[in-house]
Amino acid sequence: MTLRYVRLSEAALAPARAHGSDAGFDLHAAESASLEPGERASVGTGIAVAIREGQAGLVLPRSGLAARHGISVVNAPGLIDPGYRGELRVLLLNTDPEARFEVSPGDRIAQLVIVRHEAPELEEVASLDATARGTAGFGSTGGFGSTGA
Repeated sequence: MTLRYVRLSEAALAPARAHGSDAGFDLHAAESASLEPGERASVGTGIAVAIREGQAGLVLPRSGLAARHGISVVNAPGLIDPGYRGELRVLLLNTDPEARFEVSPGDRIAQLVIVRHEAPELEEVASLDATARGTAGFGSTGGFGSTGA
């Protein structure tokens, strides 16, 4: 499989995997940004990609940025549809309550994972088949605020 990309600016760096078996390609900033505590910013990567039909691109946060600086991706995962050919931009969020975060061209700011997907046909029905879980939602398995047993 090949992922075709084009550089849209001189500052753009190619997506790259740190290790050959990594699932994610690092995305690099092609522009500077400054994020105050609690602030978000759209940061350009200077690249566009051609994702094949039957696939999607997911833009995910980098765990190191999250752990060290509280930097995340606001709409994680960001979704890149196969028909999109514009610049990949990353919506960063500074969750640190006190420290500003500076982004410089070349910084690794997110990662791109390509996944297969199916597009099922929709069928409206009168009811859905029953399952053991049924309609039990948030907290039903002892998480999310549940006092659980």
